[in-house]
Amino acid sequence: MSENTTPLPDFTRWPSFPFEGDMRVKKLAPPVEVEPPRSGEDASDCVACSTSDDAYIWVSERWRVRAMDRPTGLPMVLILECRSHLDLGDLPNLLAAELGVMTVRLERAIRSLDGVARVHVNRWGDGSAHLHMWFLARPYGRLQLRGTFLSLWDDILPVVPESQWRENLALVAAWLADFGGKANAEPAHIEWESPATLNVPVPTDADAVDERPVTLGDVETGGSPTGSSGIHNANNGY
Repeated sequence: MSENTTPLPDFTRWPSFPFEGDMRVKKLAPPVEVEPPRSGEDASDCVACSTSDDAYIWVSERWRVRAMDRPTGLPMVLILECRSHLDLGDLPNLLAAELGVMTVRLERAIRSLDGVARVHVNRWGDGSAHLHMWFLARPYGRLQLRGTFLSLWDDILPVVPESQWRENLALVAAWLADFGGKANAEPAHIEWESPATLNVPVPTDADAVDERPVTLGDVETGGSPTGSSGIHNANNGY
């Protein structure tokens, strides 16, 4: 048993809280007298400033949108950044006004994707000094993911299939490009394979048995029972 008797907060009993079992509150570290600098406080050391447009799914004169380097548990996780090396409270009026427009536009683009119910918009800013806004898509029907802990669930849920993820990136980028800027994301390319020869069997009387036609699902799963889709859904739920 832990000596820490601090009672657990009520949210640990919420359905949306991702953990269960015995837990205890961490000991609170003493405050520091001077906080360390965040990553990229100086523009010369800023990763965002030194990253080329090719790493972003959409770019414009003053704004850029990037994704993670690989799919995660949520349908979509994107980051909106301004090109200028500024934090939120440092934005001039023009960029501040555009931030509102870009936030609404990107939220709508993500929410238009199949299987997305809501889009959570977050700004923490404790890690990197360059302004970056997080956009996290909550899967439709996953009511347990509502609210505060969506970003935690992103690391817990099964990873979204990469082909679906890339297609969604391309859709969001194209949506934004309709209003200006340049879309860099493209859907995954289909690898077509065709046989050198095509052998078509000739049916005989012995083959004339009243059976259900073979479907693509049967081929992929080695013969699923009737009524089973045979499709593995890797996205059961950043």
